[in-house]
Amino acid sequence: MGKSGEIRVLALGLIRDGERLFISQGYDKFTQQTFYRALGGGVDFGETSLEALKREFQEEIQAELTNIRYLGCLENIFLYNGQPGHEIIQLYGCDFVDPNFYQLENIVFAEGERQKTALWVDISRFKSGELKLVPEQIFEFL
Repeated sequence: MGKSGEIRVLALGLIRDGERLFISQGYDKFTQQTFYRALGGGVDFGETSLEALKREFQEEIQAELTNIRYLGCLENIFLYNGQPGHEIIQLYGCDFVDPNFYQLENIVFAEGERQKTALWVDISRFKSGELKLVPEQIFEFL
């Protein structure tokens, strides 16, 4: 999350395999809730959102992307760990170059100092409300 009072620009990649999404798992200590979000991260100054998307996937899980297509822009105002956040999200649909990623159950990776997990999750688990997908506007792109 960015500094308090700042808007953070993100590039996120929505990877779908049939009725599954490749999603990063997060946890809010304040609400004690697990949530799920598309992988990606912050856009650096002087970098396009497309460049940021590719860089983030390479840094986080050493994955190359293909069939990248722009889906839209989302605005997300939220609370995380009891702190307000504000994001502008450039959302892309994409696929993995390496087909082995589609066979994996999950991947543990480092995001800064934190250990995170990315995994395949059936979309129906989000639609039923069993699991929380953030931001909710992503449902418009499923």
